[in-house]
Amino acid sequence: MSDTIPGHVLIAPLRHALSQVIQGKSDVIDLLLIGILGGGHVLVEDVPGVGKTTLAKALARVFAVSFARVQFTPDLLPSDILGGQVLNPREGSFAFHKGPIFAHVLLADEINRASPRTQSALLEAMNEAQATLDGVTHALPQPFFVIATQNPVDYQGTYPLPEAQLDRFLLRLGVGYPSPSAELAMLFARQRENPLEGLAPVATLDDLVAMQAAVREIVVNEDVAKYMLRIVDATRRHKDLELGVSPRGALALFRAAQARAYLAGHGYASPDDVQALAAAVLAHRVQLTAHARYAGTRAEATIDAVVRATSVPA
Repeated sequence: MSDTIPGHVLIAPLRHALSQVIQGKSDVIDLLLIGILGGGHVLVEDVPGVGKTTLAKALARVFAVSFARVQFTPDLLPSDILGGQVLNPREGSFAFHKGPIFAHVLLADEINRASPRTQSALLEAMNEAQATLDGVTHALPQPFFVIATQNPVDYQGTYPLPEAQLDRFLLRLGVGYPSPSAELAMLFARQRENPLEGLAPVATLDDLVAMQAAVREIVVNEDVAKYMLRIVDATRRHKDLELGVSPRGALALFRAAQARAYLAGHGYASPDDVQALAAAVLAHRVQLTAHARYAGTRAEATIDAVVRATSVPA
């Protein structure tokens, strides 16, 4: 089946290229590819130094698309991201100067260190692929993909992301520490140069667009779609959750399941795809009750429990 799916022949080279930069993290690489091929955005949450920024740069390089990085800080302003009107002293007129958001891949580094006002500047861009400044709407490059990194919320100097913004991310993932063997390989791989510097493009912008279109053609049986909705509905009635998954979350699970099936070379999404992605796609969209938080319950564990309790279609 994989031979008949447009663009699937590029999946193995993409995985291989990214694995040269991030050793021993095939699951993380697949989730990142699911994010960009599914047409969504990805939130990477982990401690500093595990390769979040490197992974984002590598993704832009293998697809040969434009890349911009914004370091989020408490004094960052929305105009620092979106751009603004700049005076031309010779002509005495103002012209719009595009900010770093006008790139195919935007790395929002340590997004939860900026103020909520600045964080919200990304909402329109992430949802509608456009930015409005001074009443004028500007289209962003297509496709437009945000990789946001954040430190754990208990780190000093962080602001929690609002629920409305969390809901814009297709999925959330953690990189985690490498295994001893992968970390040893990393040390020697960087002995003389950074593997990122020698990373060559594997695909083109046109390839990326074609692959995203192919993902949307992956078949989702009605029984599988209903299975997704049963999981979503269960989160809205769960005793440990005061905020369940929104309809946008259901759409995200649908598209992510298509993207995972595409990576596997399947022409259809299965319950296995839904189960494998449920926590990554849904956990950041729910809100635990105060009692559950004090009891040490994690949103991912709650989603896993919901999936186990939901009947699977034959």
